[in-house]
Amino acid sequence: MKKIRIGILGAAGYTGGELIRLLILHPHAEIVFAHSRSQAGQPIHSVHADILGEIDMLFTDSAPLDSIDVLFLCLGHGESRRFLSGTSLPHSLKVIDLTTDFRHQANNTYQNQTFVYGLPERNREQIKNANRVANPGCFATAIQLGLLPLANTQVLPAIYTTGITGSTGAGQTLSATTHFSWRANNIQAYKTLEHQHGQEIGESLLNLSKQDSLELNFVPWRGDFTRGIFISSTLECTLSAKALQELYSEYYATHPFVHVTDQPIFLKQVVNTNKAFIQLEKIGSKLVVHSVIDNLVKGASGQAVQNMNLLFGLDETTGLQLKASYF
Repeated sequence: MKKIRIGILGAAGYTGGELIRLLILHPHAEIVFAHSRSQAGQPIHSVHADILGEIDMLFTDSAPLDSIDVLFLCLGHGESRRFLSGTSLPHSLKVIDLTTDFRHQANNTYQNQTFVYGLPERNREQIKNANRVANPGCFATAIQLGLLPLANTQVLPAIYTTGITGSTGAGQTLSATTHFSWRANNIQAYKTLEHQHGQEIGESLLNLSKQDSLELNFVPWRGDFTRGIFISSTLECTLSAKALQELYSEYYATHPFVHVTDQPIFLKQVVNTNKAFIQLEKIGSKLVVHSVIDNLVKGASGQAVQNMNLLFGLDETTGLQLKASYF
């Protein structure tokens, strides 16, 4: 097949850089432009130094949309909507947005086109037929993957979730809590019960379970590492450990990146991959679901490439068969 021609807005940030790393190894991808207002005219490797020798391209401040098949928006939250509101898009152009701007049902439409919520394990068939995709958030991806099989079969009781994320989840712009001297040997809870991903998680799980409301109590943590998310969700459950293992294994049987186990899981199994590992623990009447992903790959750019593959009729694993940094 011919190459998929790609444009990236916000290419100098973490998600933009991760997208470039994945796409230069994708057999059907051709990066046409990598847009960055702050780095225009500079070599891509001047920011993403590990790409030296891999791609001979400069950042640009122009975005020739009529020359591409798909546009990735790796901008700051709120900037995608501002960009699109002042831009006339070619009718055939597909858009994958990595911000929060179009994830929620109340504001997921732009110029009479609806952004499909881009969690393939939830909406694979809708994504295949879409022109606009809203890529899920990293915490939202990890938490939902741990709960989708249950939501698909029953009403969900109150859920109590904790999750710890690496410093790259905060983006490339430095702040008081992203400096190495603060993060090293340190953890901190933040946005307790108020994290912005709570709304998209609730909407997605409610639509699947068909219940009227969902109680999700989420406490996120900042971790002293760079990449990865570890989630633990606790809820009441009447199903046996065997029944749960069968339920989860059956749900994810056709989803190549999600792997279910009753053995302890950890971050190094998934860092630098598009995989998600899920561990189930049934203790008395309570179920604890642990889930791990790489926040920049399955939680962002890798999932965006997975969605691109679905949009263009490719096997969703294309270009995403990656090796974990295990040691």
